Amino acid sequence: MQGEIRLGILGGGQLGRMLLQAGIDLNLYTLILDPDAEAPCKSLCDEFFVGSFADYDTVYNFGKKCDVVTIEIEHVNTDALLKLKQEGVKVFPEPEVIKIIQDKGLQKEFYCHNGIPTADFRLLQNKAELIENADFLPAFQKLRTLGYDGRGVTRLTSSADFEKSFEAPTVLEKLVDYEKELSVIVARNPNGEVSCFPAVELVFHPVHNLVDYLFSPAAISPEVEQKAQKVAKRVIQALNMVGLLAVEMFLTKDGEILVNEVAPRPHNSGHHTYKANLTSQFEQHLRAILNLPLGNTQSHSAAVMLNLLGEPGYSGLAQYEGLQEALALPGVSIHLYGKKITRPARKMGHVTITANTVAEATQKANQVKEVIKVKA
Repeated sequence: MQGEIRLGILGGGQLGRMLLQAGIDLNLYTLILDPDAEAPCKSLCDEFFVGSFADYDTVYNFGKKCDVVTIEIEHVNTDALLKLKQEGVKVFPEPEVIKIIQDKGLQKEFYCHNGIPTADFRLLQNKAELIENADFLPAFQKLRTLGYDGRGVTRLTSSADFEKSFEAPTVLEKLVDYEKELSVIVARNPNGEVSCFPAVELVFHPVHNLVDYLFSPAAISPEVEQKAQKVAKRVIQALNMVGLLAVEMFLTKDGEILVNEVAPRPHNSGHHTYKANLTSQFEQHLRAILNLPLGNTQSHSAAVMLNLLGEPGYSGLAQYEGLQEALALPGVSIHLYGKKITRPARKMGHVTITANTVAEATQKANQVKEVIKVKA
């Protein structure tokens, strides 16, 4: 790299915070844009700007201050990013890629057009069309845009569930009878170098529809591992994307891999890499967008990642219980996100537990889950 690079990040939450931590090692000059004046990144970057990353002028004017612009959330103004790209600012992931991924309907159509396996689906404009497609149930109904962290998704088993359905444009996705939910994080740099992290297994919270536990490595055969990585590489290459892409997948009971959704940025399913892999997902993302050689993704230990969510019934100034007891366990690392206010199910941090085996790490994770509580 020549001289100091000015890296702009749209979004100042926990993902941006962890990107900043990796960026310090590369001596990056960092700029953050976030609508929250008290965002977790506020005190860690070189320049912090308050504003909406959905507003054209705000994003454009922010981007003009940067050499490279990236994102920690997909809900950004792609028109402004496209203009910046045309004017010579490096924007990764590319605005055209973000635009596809912002819309779950466009995502699904992209998979079909590129021969990427995915669950059957139908695109709906409103609730009236849902009623006309009752024969497609059971299925998940997903808002085409602005869904995040489990919001904007509802399970429809029969017409009795229509009262909780969405009126807006949605994807109706056929319920998949799957064996496991997997995630493979893949990176690609402008030179075309592509590298995958080993697949991980995801267990979702039964109520909040976001990751509760992550297990690394996933309990799958070498053949399934190879198939999952091959699919992840196909997706990032078909998108012609630069950066980091989290590819969430279903492993069906007959051994097939179906792509569920993707995220063009560091992802919750890669948090364990900071402690359990030779290169973290955050460093890998920076290597990719700065056109550096991609890092070694090999795991050096088994790991379990546990999200720390705000406890039900508590909203207000965050108070953490049980940190001392948890940290007394060997292999336990706590990562708090710097969010001052907690509320039910808000992601406030995560815990990574490393061990010789997943079984050993899981045993400790269950202990940690019992003792750490985020209250107000």
